[in-house]
Amino acid sequence: MRLFVSVGVDGLEEEIAAVQEPLRDLPGLNPTDPEQAHVTMKFLGEGDHDLEALTDAVEAAVKGADVEPFEARFEGLGVFPSLDYISVVWLGVDDGTEALTDLHRALELETTALGYDEESHEFTPHVTLARMDHAAAKEDVQRYVREEDPEAGTRRVEELRLVESTLTPEGPEYETLERFEF
Repeated sequence: MRLFVSVGVDGLEEEIAAVQEPLRDLPGLNPTDPEQAHVTMKFLGEGDHDLEALTDAVEAAVKGADVEPFEARFEGLGVFPSLDYISVVWLGVDDGTEALTDLHRALELETTALGYDEESHEFTPHVTLARMDHAAAKEDVQRYVREEDPEAGTRRVEELRLVESTLTPEGPEYETLERFEF
């Protein structure tokens, strides 16, 4: 079972698709499905997971983060790991970053206590727009990221989701297993 904890961006699918539009036909770039857009808070990986312990850990993280429902604004572009070597193109989060970071820290604390690996990089809340398979359109992507500052809108964040990801030839399929309101 492949799991992650996320924040949904329901209601912004059309806006996310509009931000992706300039990337759609670029060679070597695979846009993600806007219907499955989300902010990954903690990737838990593939394996045999103790769902009861994991549920308890996420509940403890939500309580420990002491976050109230908040508005998150999705805007701006970025890439991982760098503009020189692009593997992921993403839509950023402006308003709401502090609360998302607090939730992430609490998730890290609770999940590493269960034996999950600690993140090896700094947390950057984002929605993945596309993955780059090869660099044929690298200059086009660099130009888009440097010159544009699109906004996809604002969404009220009131919960974390424990999600199962099943990899298929058509792309990943996601199923929400649990919701954790705050």
